[in-house]
Amino acid sequence: MSRIQHTREAVLASLLVVVALGAVGCRPTSAPAETSVVRGYGKVAAGTSVFARVPAVANLDPELLRALRAAATEAARDGVDLGVNSGWRSARYQQHLFDDAAERFGSDEEAERWVARPGTSVHEAGDAVDVGPSSAAAWLAEHGAAFGLCRIYRNEPWHYELRADAVTEECPPPYADPTEDPRMQQ
Repeated sequence: MSRIQHTREAVLASLLVVVALGAVGCRPTSAPAETSVVRGYGKVAAGTSVFARVPAVANLDPELLRALRAAATEAARDGVDLGVNSGWRSARYQQHLFDDAAERFGSDEEAERWVARPGTSVHEAGDAVDVGPSSAAAWLAEHGAAFGLCRIYRNEPWHYELRADAVTEECPPPYADPTEDPRMQQ
């Protein structure tokens, strides 16, 4: 066997070992429990890309998602990173958020000003998105109507929903908070 053939075989053997270790030895044996809950119920890290393939983004209404992605692309041209802080949520995750808000604000009534009760939240249907950072919310406040994206609540500058007629008209006036929104009534 020539020296070149021997070198080729040694390199090939080394590559096979590296590939085998990468495919088998370096992957976790199971996903952490937190990861499956986070991804499966709609929780995402602040600033998740509008192009991410996670349930909170992928389960948004297709028209809302198209508008959001078009807005994010345009915002990027202006130097603004438009991310998703919350999108689609499961009823279980919505309940968790509501319970946390009730504890933080001291009552269910006060919590309702900030978090919808499960079964009433438009997030559960994939019809709402909370954007971030604040520069993205400010950019959408100025440019969102061109994409049909409207701020719905005065107390939530991050919360946007699709109002397709806003492209040719204006966004409707926002409610003071979710307690004024008739959709939130049970």
